[in-house]
Amino acid sequence: MDRISQLHDELLLGILSLLPNAKDVVATMVLSKRWRFLWMMVPRLVYDGSYQDIDHGKFLTFVDRSLSLHKAPVIETLQFKLGKTCGSGDTLHQASEKCCVRKLIIEIDTSSSSKTPVTLPSSLYSGGCTRFVTLKLSNAILMDVSSPISFPSLKNLSLISMIYQGGDEFVKRLLSSCPVLEDLVVEQCPDDSVAIFTVRVPSLKSLVLHKRRNIVKNKAHGFVIDAPSLKCLEILDYSYGIHIVENNMCKIATASVDIYSPQTTELLGSLTSVKRLFLCLPTSEDAYPVGNIFCSLVHLTVCICQTEWLNVLIRVLRDSPNLKTLIIQENHHIRAGEPRPCWNKTRLVPEYLLPSLETFEWVYYEGTETDKEVVAFILRIASSLKQATIKSSKSIDHDKKLEMLKDFPVSSRRSPACLIAFFWNLRSEF
Repeated sequence: MDRISQLHDELLLGILSLLPNAKDVVATMVLSKRWRFLWMMVPRLVYDGSYQDIDHGKFLTFVDRSLSLHKAPVIETLQFKLGKTCGSGDTLHQASEKCCVRKLIIEIDTSSSSKTPVTLPSSLYSGGCTRFVTLKLSNAILMDVSSPISFPSLKNLSLISMIYQGGDEFVKRLLSSCPVLEDLVVEQCPDDSVAIFTVRVPSLKSLVLHKRRNIVKNKAHGFVIDAPSLKCLEILDYSYGIHIVENNMCKIATASVDIYSPQTTELLGSLTSVKRLFLCLPTSEDAYPVGNIFCSLVHLTVCICQTEWLNVLIRVLRDSPNLKTLIIQENHHIRAGEPRPCWNKTRLVPEYLLPSLETFEWVYYEGTETDKEVVAFILRIASSLKQATIKSSKSIDHDKKLEMLKDFPVSSRRSPACLIAFFWNLRSEF
């Protein structure tokens, strides 16, 4: 301990910042005189009140007293982990205002027996908390307010399973109050009171939108995106909603589109500048406008869980003249009872359309007739292919391995320099 105490304050504060919660940080004051006041300058504090047997009154008193004694001019990270019965609006508001907080995280424990969601104080986002750079909220209610909302410094915003009492209009007001916002993560939950989630943020560079099922019954639902500066986009929507893009996203470099709805024309049509693309689509018909070319696309991943995956693959290959890496994989469980695609020779792509493909990978290869036909097609069409990697996720006995290897279309490869590697018995990621 004496050796550690001799370190500079900056190093000791860095060590204290690694402790799991603020209670442990404050407890170090009893170690020696050297440590008595050091905890008051720690730039990262985590208050964990999510334990089932916690005394909520004592916890809130500890939060209030420890923050009132804290002397750091800036708290880089202030995090609250709260149970549903431990949410104190006054404490959260006072905590965020007592010092300059750059990053505020509020997580509500959903495993609590209480079914009443925690309502965050409106003063948290309408009371002049202008110094936040990062704000992460989860499993709580945001009240509607008539007063102005202002986050002039906010660059990172995460809204996980939140309920918005003001519905669609409140979401628009909230996001419009963030003039320099760069990263937005939204995971919608059922009954969040929002039908059309509108993201109209000119400064936005990264957007993640997740919606796993219909949110508002008997109403049009979906999302609207107006983010001309966007560079990274991730969409996961299993609600069969609408998808509207109001301005072409000409700066998009990375995109992931995982959608059940067949209405993808407008969304995919705005991604022609993308360099890395993941697709899981229910249909290839009108997936994107005819004539669109993905000239910048160099890395493509296609999920095979949907019945139309093969048509989607062939169509994108036709329109990606500079593709270098192709990955075929099963990201989701294949739905039982649905027909699987069969290879059709009319799908053939002229060989000159894939001159740049260098790497091909198939994850969770099963060796079906269609699988073999698709692999043969890729090996035959890719004249510059350098490596093909085939991976299987299921336990395969020795005889089956030999059969799959024997039937594998190695002779189809057009590039004699192509190295083919096999990997068996991959652990499932589901």
